[in-house]
Amino acid sequence: MLLDSPVCDFGWKAPDFTLPDLNGQAVSLAQSYGPGGLLVAFICNHCPYVKAVIGRLVADAAALADQGVPTLAVMPNDFHACPDDRPAMMQAFAERHAFPFPYLLDQDQSVARAFKAVCTPDFFGFNRAGELQYRGRLDDAKMSEPAGRKPELLEAMRQVAETGRGPAHQQPSMGCSIKWKLAA
Repeated sequence: MLLDSPVCDFGWKAPDFTLPDLNGQAVSLAQSYGPGGLLVAFICNHCPYVKAVIGRLVADAAALADQGVPTLAVMPNDFHACPDDRPAMMQAFAERHAFPFPYLLDQDQSVARAFKAVCTPDFFGFNRAGELQYRGRLDDAKMSEPAGRKPELLEAMRQVAETGRGPAHQQPSMGCSIKWKLAA
């Protein structure tokens, strides 16, 4: 199901979390901030929207890391319902695309719920004080890669790193719905 992310809730502070990376190492939100802030990206392996933007996301995340804004990628889907999102497939996806950031497994989906993430991809950009300043799309290219794309997330996070504030106007991210676990 195609969904759009909600409008940015400026100033919202994410609750701290610790999730395992693909090597089983614990990665916490609080310890991941850089001097310019932090980008948290909810992504998965199977979503056609993620597949369409992953190369651009990897490049933009590398550029942001150079400016003191690290990225954490979180896989929120129920991988029992979506076998393409299971940990072994996450590892292969991260290696194939040379992720310059940790890819974390939100197995109980508590982080996705706390963030009120709705789709993959869903981007949350925080300033150095941990305040949400960007919740929008990666760029205006959507499913294609036109030469003249406007890298909205990259530009917004550069602004956040420099000023602590995100742009007032943001376009929502569009993607596949998160595959939630069925209630027991």
